[in-house]
Amino acid sequence: MSKPSILTRRIVTVAVGPAAILVAGLMVFQASNAAFSSSTRNPGNSWSTGSVTLTDDDNGTAGFQVTNATPGDTGQKCIVVTASSSVPGIVKAYVQNLSPSAQGLEDYITLIIEQGTGGSFADCTGFTVDPTVTVLPAESLTTLSTVNQNYATGGSAWATTGNTAGESRTYRGTWEFDATGLSQLEIDALQGASTSIDLVWELQNSN
Repeated sequence: MSKPSILTRRIVTVAVGPAAILVAGLMVFQASNAAFSSSTRNPGNSWSTGSVTLTDDDNGTAGFQVTNATPGDTGQKCIVVTASSSVPGIVKAYVQNLSPSAQGLEDYITLIIEQGTGGSFADCTGFTVDPTVTVLPAESLTTLSTVNQNYATGGSAWATTGNTAGESRTYRGTWEFDATGLSQLEIDALQGASTSIDLVWELQNSN
């Protein structure tokens, strides 16, 4: 058998070189993709909002509808406020929409709001006051409409727990036509006067 020529040996050597490099490359690629692996998952993440609901038992009727009042007259009415919310919150009471009279009757009608339990709308039978709570102090409608006019300045920070089944407080309002210090002429000038105001309870969720 004849021996390969020098040229043939050179061709074989050159041909074998790239093939060996390719095989080595494949081995390195396979090795770099061989690894241990582990993972964990926390599925189903979602977000939904809570709700706050505040109602009362007035059935759309004003608590005070006083006519023919005379100096020294007074009266009381109650209302039950219920929070049915899914989150805790704070209830405050305040007054709005004062309707002044030309004679200034709003300066002589005082109102105090107390918080407690028992009683029902327009009927304070069984009401028990909570002496630790000051809702709205005994002030004239004019003063209340200035000092306690919104949620930020409202009284009686009742902290609700967040109970959709409902949690309630009873509020008792006591008014008086206080003409103390007025002369007879000034009292007579108040005849035929009228004034009105809105009592507001507002619930905001606590953060």
